Amino acid sequence: MEGSHVAALPAAGSLVPFILLLGLIALGPLWFAGWWGRHYPKVALGLGALVAGYYWIALHNPHALLHTALEYVSFISLIGSLYVVSGGILLRVKGESTPLVNTVFLGVGALIANLVGTTGASMLLIRPWLRMNRYRVTMHHVVFFIFLVSNVGGLLTPIGDPPLYLGYLIGVPFWWVAQQLWAVWLVAVGSLLVIFYVLDRRNYQRAPQVVRDELAEPPDQWQCRGAVNFLWLAVILGAVFVTHPPFVREALMLGAAAGSYFTTPRPIHEANHFNWHPVQEVAILFVGIFATMIPALELLQAHARSLGTPTPALFYWASGSLSGVLDNAPTYLCFLQASFGALVDADALAQLQQLVATSGAQAGQVAHQITGPHAEEIRRAWTALQAQHPGAIVPGNLKVEQLQLAYMLGNATTARLVAAISAGAVFFGAMTYIGNGPNFMVKSIADQSGVHTPSFLGYVTRFSLPCLLPVLAVVWWVFFR
Repeated sequence: MEGSHVAALPAAGSLVPFILLLGLIALGPLWFAGWWGRHYPKVALGLGALVAGYYWIALHNPHALLHTALEYVSFISLIGSLYVVSGGILLRVKGESTPLVNTVFLGVGALIANLVGTTGASMLLIRPWLRMNRYRVTMHHVVFFIFLVSNVGGLLTPIGDPPLYLGYLIGVPFWWVAQQLWAVWLVAVGSLLVIFYVLDRRNYQRAPQVVRDELAEPPDQWQCRGAVNFLWLAVILGAVFVTHPPFVREALMLGAAAGSYFTTPRPIHEANHFNWHPVQEVAILFVGIFATMIPALELLQAHARSLGTPTPALFYWASGSLSGVLDNAPTYLCFLQASFGALVDADALAQLQQLVATSGAQAGQVAHQITGPHAEEIRRAWTALQAQHPGAIVPGNLKVEQLQLAYMLGNATTARLVAAISAGAVFFGAMTYIGNGPNFMVKSIADQSGVHTPSFLGYVTRFSLPCLLPVLAVVWWVFFR
């Protein structure tokens, strides 16, 4: 089994750069937009360098820096490659963007997010979404696109959202989330679509008919140009599942991006207003975010057990609330690890490890002979391991986390806790621009297209709190209370 790295915890004061960066991201564009636009790279990189220096010099913990750097490289390779490939696909829609057409579009986008990921769906659909609403596009069009396509829609598969992909890598069966949370997905997506329809209908009725006739998209047929980029998109999605050797996954993604860029005709890039500014802004800001949130995540993981008795409601709100201001993927892992420590019995884990070390028919006999208060959970965990990792059940080939997760999913009560963490991390990633990678990318593309988007605080106060939070509360009340 793989061991864990042990290092000194950071001091509470190491949270200051992260808090400062969040504050500047929130207030900079609102209070001093010109200065922030010129100097945000220096601010983000400088604050990130402070934390990196603290870990390297004071804590003597380069392991944490290396681990975060690898996560960042994987993150930006996926985000950047999907941005480039989607920029080579030109979709044109048919007719006028009525409230019903818009609602159907967002619903389809939420489904597509489970097939190509929230990042892929966001980059593929945001430009046609802005074009089809160009004569009346407002802030709510951008925000609800982020709610539904960039976040909430991607709950059903590990491809859908980065937290779920991390869960898949450590042992959550591919279809487990869909089987457990399809009803949660329907309630959340359906509620948000109803709220959007009401808001969009009011917006639609404000525009006189003569304006709609003059400025609406012409009644063209549906059109897709640059279809070869779907092949490059398939390369990127296939690369997601390549884990060895190191950096092959990222190399495949970047290679697909280069292939897309050089094979896409220039008129398609021009029609999409393709440029490098959005991905550059995201890349720079998230260097600072990834670096400065290292101490926040370590302190969260160290003290998560002190939150109280683990319940679905507690972990739904706790993991969700922090996913809104931290990147939701590492936050998901932190709470999953906390649930392991609080709920996986040490003796049961030892017996499960012994089963893994036993091979063939003998292991099956040992599994049926286990007795004690956790015997049934151990047998169910063993069955899950056989189904999920049939070729890896040999000494040393399974991580401790995989055994712990199998134990959790073998018990209906603890499995519900994993479901609550999954829903909280995915849904609350929509609460702010920085909760999930695609959010800032969508905002940046909208800004580049001349669309007026809400500020960081405006996004939270005008949309997240009055529109999204009640939906999240309904999900809690119905499923996790």
